[in-house]
Amino acid sequence: MNASTLTPIPVADSQESGGSQAVKAQLRLREMILAGELPSGERITELAIVEKLGVSRTPIRAALMRLEQEGLLEALANGGYAVRIFSERDVSEAIELRGTLEGLSARLAAERGVDQTTLEQADACLREIDEVLARAALDDEAFMRYVTLNQRFHNLLGEMAGSTVIARELERVVNLPFASPSGFVLQQADSPHARDMLIVAQDQHWQVLEAIRLREGSRAESIMREHARIARRNLREVMEGHDAGRTPGVSLIRKSD
Repeated sequence: MNASTLTPIPVADSQESGGSQAVKAQLRLREMILAGELPSGERITELAIVEKLGVSRTPIRAALMRLEQEGLLEALANGGYAVRIFSERDVSEAIELRGTLEGLSARLAAERGVDQTTLEQADACLREIDEVLARAALDDEAFMRYVTLNQRFHNLLGEMAGSTVIARELERVVNLPFASPSGFVLQQADSPHARDMLIVAQDQHWQVLEAIRLREGSRAESIMREHARIARRNLREVMEGHDAGRTPGVSLIRKSD
């Protein structure tokens, strides 16, 4: 999609707040950044985005600030913003940080105990993933279904600790570019080992749920730290050029020397 063909966001009416317009602008700008429509390093001004999206300056200003907080943009000393370039190390560390936080969350969930309803929801989610992975071959639709269910399971894990502090920090880290649990899953789609890797990840899902149910905190934490290593492996494969085009925004990552 070319930036010039973007449909302007409707001007807010009395029923739609400026906050809602800012969220829509934020989502549209993120899409443009990851699609490479806003080149990295190039100065971005509020006025230029206003003209592209047909939105007033107030929600655009808020959207740019939020994308800076997410880490996709950096504020320039002379005003405006620029799309950031990330090192492979930056992304790897963000993934590791997620694994550390999810490990802590899993350990606390096991130690504190989780209500039966939440455990049943997690169990049902994993059974749905099992159904997806039971297919002999996975098409794009199956991968997208996996991504949705995988995100749901990780969200449930994040809730199990019952900690608003950890939940808040997890939300921040998964919003870092490329650090979400499914950040590199689609990159695997054309790999001959794709289904095998997802089966390994799914086995870890079942293991951590079992550890939480059995109140084995150290085991639960260790499994989630190990689980993040799959995403770091996928990152390495992307940076080696294995079908990088399937991973939105990969052009923003600079390969390590």
